[in-house]
Amino acid sequence: MPRDLPDETQWLLQERQRIGRRIRDARMDRNLTQEAVFLAVPVSRSYYQEIESGQGNPTLVTLILIARAIGCPLSDLVR
Repeated sequence: MPRDLPDETQWLLQERQRIGRRIRDARMDRNLTQEAVFLAVPVSRSYYQEIESGQGNPTLVTLILIARAIGCPLSDLVR
């Protein structure tokens, strides 16, 4: 990923990474594997990994389904 991103783009990437960390932390707090979540959503393994790493750009529907699969409110993931 280029380092010379405009401030707006860099901010957006950082926010996606924060959301990805919240998803990963919530999943791990509930002792769920990535596989259990991506199969429940359903999305591909690689796309789910991109979401958790902050590289993916999930839709609102995908985020809602992830929150449901993990068993937490969507607001906990995107606060």
